[in-house]
Amino acid sequence: MPWLPGVGNLPPAPGRRTMNLTKDRLSQARVLVVGDVMLDRYWYGDVDRISPEAPVPVVRIQREEDRNGGAANVAANLAALGVRTTLLSVVGEDDAARSLEALLERAGIRPHLARDPSLKTTVKLRVIGRHQQLVRVDFENTPQREVLASQTAAFAELLPTHDAVLFSDYGKGGLGHIADMIAHATRWGLPVLVDPKGCDYSRYAGATLITPNRLELQQVIGAWGSEAQLQEWVQTLRTRLGVAAILLTRSEEGMTLFDETGPYSVATQAREVFDVTGAGDTVIATMAALVAAGQSLRDAVPLANRAGGLVVEKFGTATITYEELFA
Repeated sequence: MPWLPGVGNLPPAPGRRTMNLTKDRLSQARVLVVGDVMLDRYWYGDVDRISPEAPVPVVRIQREEDRNGGAANVAANLAALGVRTTLLSVVGEDDAARSLEALLERAGIRPHLARDPSLKTTVKLRVIGRHQQLVRVDFENTPQREVLASQTAAFAELLPTHDAVLFSDYGKGGLGHIADMIAHATRWGLPVLVDPKGCDYSRYAGATLITPNRLELQQVIGAWGSEAQLQEWVQTLRTRLGVAAILLTRSEEGMTLFDETGPYSVATQAREVFDVTGAGDTVIATMAALVAAGQSLRDAVPLANRAGGLVVEKFGTATITYEELFA
């Protein structure tokens, strides 16, 4: 989910003792990521003329690059922080799936990818010229229900060996049984974090944390006219869904965590914003990593905000390492 360029609060860097303790805890934390994976493909080229066929630039491709996208990028962010990461998803029987699996293994992620011959692995192709994205082309379709059902069984087998569960919903059909999965995870007593999609959050009922951005939340509760109204509406939503907290990323206004004790806001610090692609993935991955390592949601928010601010300084879907986060 896109995290608008709120650019990240920068709390004082922790001391070496706290840093080492946190790193040790992160290296022991185990997070299961479930959701819609995709391959982010970049074609870089030179632009030196306009096409005679139409008023569009002609890009002469010089270099190609593949990156983890969607839930795969969330998993990559967890792995970059040193967390033991497992990814559960559905892909097709195609070259994109094989490229994605190789990227996951290279990042140190344990992939559990069901194969559906009728499914086309989602690919987002971005053409880059003069350091700007000129066009994006998407290739995708929806998995069959039978494949999703088989992933529910795999989820139940993986659950006992993890400390937290993260659902990354990109609305591609990979989370058809998310309500059952959340119920199963909560019965195990595991924290459940959800990066949501769409206007119906009832399917996320019982989760520990939901992380919409401002536009996504407006699609669910409507446009609020004041801070007091926002707080009232979000707390009503939180109570109705039975979730412990909702983390709202608010662009230049920072982040606000709404839980049973009230709102907790973290301000932003101005930074150079280069690309907001995948920054929401970094935010929720950081939250999941710290919660799996034993930190409270409120303790995790400032670092998640910092991580989101750091990643927008990078181009495309990217990750933040432990050393960058605590530098």
